[in-house]
Amino acid sequence: MIEVLVVVTLIVILASMAMVQYRNSIRRAEEAVLKENLFRMRDAIDQYYADKTKYPSALEDLVSEGYIREVPTDPMTKSKDTWQTTPAEPDANNPASSVGIYDVKSGSDLTALDGTKYSEWH
Repeated sequence: MIEVLVVVTLIVILASMAMVQYRNSIRRAEEAVLKENLFRMRDAIDQYYADKTKYPSALEDLVSEGYIREVPTDPMTKSKDTWQTTPAEPDANNPASSVGIYDVKSGSDLTALDGTKYSEWH
């Protein structure tokens, strides 16, 4: 009976270690997706600016103009609507022009595995 108890205890310990590794691997995959989404959207914003000499007024402009197929889902919030945008500096030569979006960040308030906030990733 003691042998069975020891074996069951070892199995429970190994299973709990495997669950921790599994959860960390899921989080690492979500972080990789977030980095890629941020890179692609920022690249599309830069291409939009290079083509039109102004920043897009919304992320949907990147879709409607064909720079990206769709606004990606933020893997940390599981939503397309939680992206936080940073407005561009106003144009001193044309103060009447719209400002537009200069940068985009995650809307999540969670902390990454490396200890940084997802909303602060560059």
